[in-house]
Amino acid sequence: MNEIRTKIENFNLRFAEEKDTGIILDLIKGLAVYENMLQDVTATEEILKDSLFKRKAAEVVIGEYNGQVVCFALFFHNFSTFLGKPGIYLEDLFVKPEMRGKGFGESLISFVAKLAVERDCGRFEWSCLDWNEPSIKFYKQNGAVPMDEWTVYRVTGDKLIELSKRF
Repeated sequence: MNEIRTKIENFNLRFAEEKDTGIILDLIKGLAVYENMLQDVTATEEILKDSLFKRKAAEVVIGEYNGQVVCFALFFHNFSTFLGKPGIYLEDLFVKPEMRGKGFGESLISFVAKLAVERDCGRFEWSCLDWNEPSIKFYKQNGAVPMDEWTVYRVTGDKLIELSKRF
């Protein structure tokens, strides 16, 4: 396996492989439970296999402590026209509740930041729910700055289909 050692004893990272699809889905559901959004999860193992390992739309890093999966980060490249460079967008970072406070999240986010630097990215960014004070505090402690002047817009489902038919 492609194990990446961290500074934390018995905690290692690795890039996910197709055989990890069920683990990834379980972690996504764990995050959704934490965010009170489990009803919004429509991903299946088949959808994730196609998106992550066939189409390669995103990458996943899994964190293991004493050989047990405890966290993950899912990210993909975006692009800044102003900088003329790619960036990394962190879609999800999740540490199992019973494993928080051990430095795993900081190690994981630092690793993705390292990838951004190695890949000559101009930005590393993500979104966070405005009620999620523990995560906001964690991100700020790690140098993140909220983009208060920006609002995220989203089109999904029937509205996405409707919009696409206007072309």
